[in-house]
Amino acid sequence: MDLHQLVSGNIFNPLPEYPTDQRSVNVPHAPKRNVPLTLEEKKLAVRNALRYVPSHLHGLMAKEFANELEEYGHIYAFRFMPNYDLMAPTLSEIPAKCGQAASIILMILNNLDPNVAQFPQELVTYGGNGQVFSNWIQFRLTLHYLSIMDEEQTLVMYSGHPSGLFPSHRDAPRMVITNGMMVPNYSTKELYDKYFALGVTQYGQMTAGSYCYIGPQGIVHGTTITVMNAGRKYLGTDNLAGKVLVTSGLGGMSGAQAKAAVIAGCIGVIAEINETALMKRHKQGWLDLYSDNLDSIIEHIKDYRKSKKPVSIGYLGNIVDLWERLCEEKEMLVELGSDQTSCHNPYNGGYYPAGLSFEESEKLMASNPEEFQRCVQKSLLRQIKAIEKLTARGLYFWDYGNAFLLECHRAGADILPEGATDTKSFKYPSYFQHIMGDIFSMGFGPFRWVCTSGDPADLRKSDEIAANVIKELSQLDLPQGVRQQYEDNRHWIENAEKHELVVGSQARILYSDQQGRSTLALAFNKAVKDGVIKAPIVISRDHHDVSGTDSPYRETANITDGSAYCADMAVQNVIGDALRGATWVSIHNGGGVGWGDVINGGFGMLLDGSESASHRAEAMLNWDVANGVTRRSWSGNEYAYEAMKRTQQRIKGLHVTLPNSVADEKILDTLF
Repeated sequence: MDLHQLVSGNIFNPLPEYPTDQRSVNVPHAPKRNVPLTLEEKKLAVRNALRYVPSHLHGLMAKEFANELEEYGHIYAFRFMPNYDLMAPTLSEIPAKCGQAASIILMILNNLDPNVAQFPQELVTYGGNGQVFSNWIQFRLTLHYLSIMDEEQTLVMYSGHPSGLFPSHRDAPRMVITNGMMVPNYSTKELYDKYFALGVTQYGQMTAGSYCYIGPQGIVHGTTITVMNAGRKYLGTDNLAGKVLVTSGLGGMSGAQAKAAVIAGCIGVIAEINETALMKRHKQGWLDLYSDNLDSIIEHIKDYRKSKKPVSIGYLGNIVDLWERLCEEKEMLVELGSDQTSCHNPYNGGYYPAGLSFEESEKLMASNPEEFQRCVQKSLLRQIKAIEKLTARGLYFWDYGNAFLLECHRAGADILPEGATDTKSFKYPSYFQHIMGDIFSMGFGPFRWVCTSGDPADLRKSDEIAANVIKELSQLDLPQGVRQQYEDNRHWIENAEKHELVVGSQARILYSDQQGRSTLALAFNKAVKDGVIKAPIVISRDHHDVSGTDSPYRETANITDGSAYCADMAVQNVIGDALRGATWVSIHNGGGVGWGDVINGGFGMLLDGSESASHRAEAMLNWDVANGVTRRSWSGNEYAYEAMKRTQQRIKGLHVTLPNSVADEKILDTLF
């Protein structure tokens, strides 16, 4: 990997050879995107891409861009893709004037590592359409800007497009990112295809478009916590030995499910239609065994139920066929069920219908989108029908916030409970409504860090620091629910290394609350200053967090005061993070449940051992968590209310508006 050439900004002189060798590498590719453009709009898409290209090359590149639009449904500018695999280097290897900017380059390159990214050549990190950039010229231009910027400049990103470097100041973010921000009336899934094809917007998912994805480890911890707490809530046990979880998806972030099931101590059975995706997880050691034969899958389930040994079993086939086969079995073989297909994008590769092979689906979605949509909806109805049969026999099923139940509802399934007062509360609660919502309300969410030295020893040392911090915090006078979360997370971090979670950069995830995150950040920064950790650490979090996301079908599904459909929290959060010293910030439309259904944002921050880094980290993390807990408290959540009362006592200058609950409902009953 030639870092100096990548950041040089010398993109067109000479014009690079087409990367034929790299294009022939065996990696997963995005399906052909829909192109709902008129003839004039297709010309506009090419014209838009040519704005990056010197005019003397327009004749050549116009034809190339037009061919890509016709063949792939999007102009990716493949000629400018490096002719080698990308990966995260060490921070010291990156040629840049500014350490903060170098840290962003490191994170971008990690997001496009073939071991991390779902469709690396199409610049998709995860979720089927979570773009890092819209095309490869944007990638090269962005890296160049970052390499030449100083600590008094900010790079502005419009949906993958580097708008330019603008003067700012040392405590301002080095980068501000927006992805998919639309005038509200035009934020529809139908119009997304049009504007993405035109090259003027992109779907950044969550941590794809903010460059903070750390591979499937980023969701392993959350999935593990979800499964453990599902056992406590639904089965009344902390011991999941011999219990079976059936779900689907091994591609992007859903690839975490196999590892999470084993860590949680259960038998995970995960269907995946894409053989390449399944084999990737198997070769990584995350998926223990697999078969494309349902008889074999059933026998494996029965064997491991008897032995009570944790295991991950992959079914190479369609999840609908697996659910229907489980219905046929006289013995009830499954206790827990969910789904992690990318149903936020069901008609463009996020969901593959029963009755069609992977290859047949790819062809049909490109050649006849209307018929493909009908096939998807029929398949969803079959899937939910099978799930309903099993829930009648004792299965506990939850929606994983991937819009599965929402799309079933849109397909015509009768899944609203009797007497439903809204359209976001289905008869099968989302994992957020029943499991994770109260955990977020206590302030616990997915905090992350990356050791920029690339040295596993630094990650090991950071794990030790984190374990000690949690152990000390758990000794404080805390509510039992908070103490339980600290204990769960101490167990996680103490065992993280042995689970071999690292894919790509030397990174870790840990659920923590505001006090935990601030204490961890200060401890990490001191370790860098003292040389205990050899190079700076980047901290970030998933956008799927306490304050980062407004999403009525997921992160704010348990908000019951009517504001679940409002996006003030996520927008305020990114503004507040920027004001308090984040190295970079982002705000996105879409992510998780789909375009138009969610606003989410995130941050990255470089801890370089300096006093200013400590000051910025403490100021920003105090806000980044308290903002969301305050909102959850105001909506009536008792855990959030208690958390904010404790936090106000601890943080100087914090004084929030706490609600006065209505104790006597009769007051309201007599009004209208």
